[in-house]
Amino acid sequence: MSALGRGKPSPLGATYDGAGVNFAVYSGLAHRIELCLFDDPAAAEASAVHELPERSAGVFHGYLPGCRPGQVYGYRAHGVYDPAAGRRCNPAKLLLDPYARAIAGRLDWEGPIHAYPVGHPQTDMVVDGRDDAGSVPKSVVVDGVFEWQGDQRPNTPWSDTLIYEAHVKGLTRAHPEVPPELRGTYLGLAHPAVIDHLRGLGVTAVELLPIFEIVDESALIRRGLVNYWGYSTLGYFAPAARYASGARGQQVVEFRQMVKALHRAGIEVILDVVYNHSGEGSHLGPTLSLRGLDNVAYYRLVPGQPRYYADTSGCGNSLDLAHPATLRLVMDSLRYWAGEMHVDGFRFDLAPSLARDHGGFDPNARFLAAVHQDPLLSQLKLIAEPWDLGPGGYCLGAFPAPWAEWNGKYRDNVRRFWRGEPGQVGELGSRLSGSSDVFGPSGRPPQASVNFVTCHDGFTLRDLVSYSRKHNLANGEDNRDGSDHEASDNNGVEGPTDDPRISALRERQIRNLLATLFLSQGVPMLLAGDELGRTQHGNNNAYCQDSPISWVSWAESAASARLLQWTQALSELRRAHPVLRRRRYFSGRRIDGSRLPDITWLRPDGRPMSPDAWILPNVHELGVLLADEAEAPAEREAGEVCGLLILINGRRAPLSFNLPTLPFDQVKWQVLLDSRDPAIPEHPLAEGQGRYEAVAASVVVLRFAAQGPTMAAHQEHMESAR
Repeated sequence: MSALGRGKPSPLGATYDGAGVNFAVYSGLAHRIELCLFDDPAAAEASAVHELPERSAGVFHGYLPGCRPGQVYGYRAHGVYDPAAGRRCNPAKLLLDPYARAIAGRLDWEGPIHAYPVGHPQTDMVVDGRDDAGSVPKSVVVDGVFEWQGDQRPNTPWSDTLIYEAHVKGLTRAHPEVPPELRGTYLGLAHPAVIDHLRGLGVTAVELLPIFEIVDESALIRRGLVNYWGYSTLGYFAPAARYASGARGQQVVEFRQMVKALHRAGIEVILDVVYNHSGEGSHLGPTLSLRGLDNVAYYRLVPGQPRYYADTSGCGNSLDLAHPATLRLVMDSLRYWAGEMHVDGFRFDLAPSLARDHGGFDPNARFLAAVHQDPLLSQLKLIAEPWDLGPGGYCLGAFPAPWAEWNGKYRDNVRRFWRGEPGQVGELGSRLSGSSDVFGPSGRPPQASVNFVTCHDGFTLRDLVSYSRKHNLANGEDNRDGSDHEASDNNGVEGPTDDPRISALRERQIRNLLATLFLSQGVPMLLAGDELGRTQHGNNNAYCQDSPISWVSWAESAASARLLQWTQALSELRRAHPVLRRRRYFSGRRIDGSRLPDITWLRPDGRPMSPDAWILPNVHELGVLLADEAEAPAEREAGEVCGLLILINGRRAPLSFNLPTLPFDQVKWQVLLDSRDPAIPEHPLAEGQGRYEAVAASVVVLRFAAQGPTMAAHQEHMESAR
């Protein structure tokens, strides 16, 4: 290869143009940066070293003719090492390109990967001059060309969206129909058997746990474990090589092939992204990339004590998106995944950390404003995990449009209601109807609420009804890790049981929780494997378990078949009835003189709920009458008023519900679903039958079709009932 030419400062990263590669990297602290080329990711010595010849506004750059995709490289930043001032440049430490499109090699925690000599009495205040090139992963030049022809984003409206949260490896590692060489990979997730399963569930978007290149922490390695979930980012542009089936660098191509296959099936791809911190950890962590390039720019440092990091992530550091270089890094990363990798949306881990320009959460922060004005990103699905560990870190409802948010209040209330806790029915009404109390004040619709009962973090749905306490000993932390507040209920026995009564109740409670999720306004999110009864055996923090504990089990059983059938039926019900997917909140009022109120809350006697009933601690039941005004005309006769009646019995005893008396000449009731039996066929109620017997702990959905008097007569009837 020739000597480096001047190159260009933009774009950042290693850009192949067919004749050579332009290298560009930002550092406001370094006075010199070397580009080191390697023949192999495990090599300890560089095959060539070039000083980047130009510097433009903090960007070092150079052009290397003849350099081609597959070239392994890294940087060395020459500058001041003074941790007390926040400066941590150490040219002995080979650094990853923050913009690397692929990363290869492994991190050897026994090597000299820290910028200071570990164990020295002055810790990180003393510089370590040992070369660590043989102990760290390295960047790889990638050819950005891919045949996207024919690919189209599904662009599913939020109101029609069903999210399926999954782990790339965990979803297919044990799938019997996926070829062994593809199990646990991007291509495994794109296999027809997996896509058929997703489509059968009505899934419109997969939300993938972090797929950016990952750091496995030293404490996990010592215990023979890994960072399975992936919330420890090593590279913000590089898909994790561990999920590729092919040779070095193929992870980029295979990820794109996965996206294209999912799009062809009408399924969007949402990435769970971790921009709040990096895998470099605290001030005592290894120097792998950002820390060695420009610690002051990339990280939020403690005011007056820049040796330390202001940590709102709980992972040792927090990126500083108030700095232009860091904001550019994150925005460029998002645009890359959206523009060049065709991703349809993002779920932002610990999102408040990204909007703390001045310490506290700010809905007008630079990052949120930048996303809002971006012509590409602003049109994608943007989901915030609306909490972090900083001051005022619980920010549910505080994000601006067009953001949606994981609704933690929804999760907690639904769990507590079905566990039988007192005083939950009032909040349940708010959660079922779209959480207008949370998202309405900011002018956002019900779709701002991403509803979930379970997610990767915590119990699976089966474990939620099988364990009253966590069982995390396999993690090697003496069961100290994970939440102690799951609002779970073992229903009589801790863990597995042969008691048919308890087993039947558990299955019904799972059906109840799923029914509540699918019958609620907002966007439902289903945890992968919950539709099959997946268990983690009581582990509620399986972040380090790359094992059957975390993998979805596809073993067929009568119970898993019943649960899958129930989930599919719920999904179909939601698709068939637009009233379950409203774009606006219910008002409780009639829209014109010919229709029912959009929603009516009912007591078991069929009369409207009184104000007192919402707050009584011993109320565990609720009826909801929904006028399905948007139901397709082809599905009803001329002049019909149609809708749904949802009956919820949270008691551990049977309950008789009176069907509401509607002032119509003819009212026909049809049972659509009853959680007492997932296989119950749809059937009409006998004429004149005005009562429905709900078994203990159950959900029933009925459809009504009515013809008769005007709305005025109905209003008069309802007023008299009150």
